[in-house]
Amino acid sequence: MDKLYGLIFDVDGVIADTEAVNARASIKVFADLLGVEGVVHKDFEAGLGRGAEEYVKAGARVHGLELTEEQIKKATQLRQEYFLKILSQKLLPAFPGVLELMDKAMKEKNFRVAIATSSTLEKSRAVLNAAKVLYKKMVYINGDHVKNKKPDPELFLLAAERMGIEPADCVVIEDAPNGVQAAKAAGAKCIAVTNSTNAENLSEADLVCDSLEKINLDVIKMLIQKNI
Repeated sequence: MDKLYGLIFDVDGVIADTEAVNARASIKVFADLLGVEGVVHKDFEAGLGRGAEEYVKAGARVHGLELTEEQIKKATQLRQEYFLKILSQKLLPAFPGVLELMDKAMKEKNFRVAIATSSTLEKSRAVLNAAKVLYKKMVYINGDHVKNKKPDPELFLLAAERMGIEPADCVVIEDAPNGVQAAKAAGAKCIAVTNSTNAENLSEADLVCDSLEKINLDVIKMLIQKNI
């Protein structure tokens, strides 16, 4: 039997440029719900890829806030509402190279493709639909399926299990340091793309690139076989 390879895609910041929308929605939550002005995109950087609660907490810490569990719950609910509203009003195309790489992998008999995101089902599905990702033909794991968020490896371990492939034979595509750490902790290889932060912050990845246009299936295979 031919060797099987797994290709796992994060959603926010990998498939489409959602980080600007995430930040915009979060900034509005801080103003409307918490009365905090002057919040900027960079304030949420420590929460990238860790799910909505950690994203909100990261921004709060920058501004010296200790939020209650109730405040965090309200903030994440409102953030999702704002996010979906913004998304309904703007186009959100996939980043260059994303759909092409997915399509090529799905056409190869020895490749399996998965989506694995810390985002909720509703939020991630809205992004995938907007970006025209054929996620119904893939393994699809979202934040509602797991207890532990990144940098815990649970998300990627579950994706590999559902694909029926060992984590060591998978490549995870990520854009955030926490996601890279989760991929490595799962025992997978990781390609980090600099859509959301700089290459220095992604140095733990096996390969860092500025666009998935530069990645093909041969690169994926070689990475798993430790040739690069």
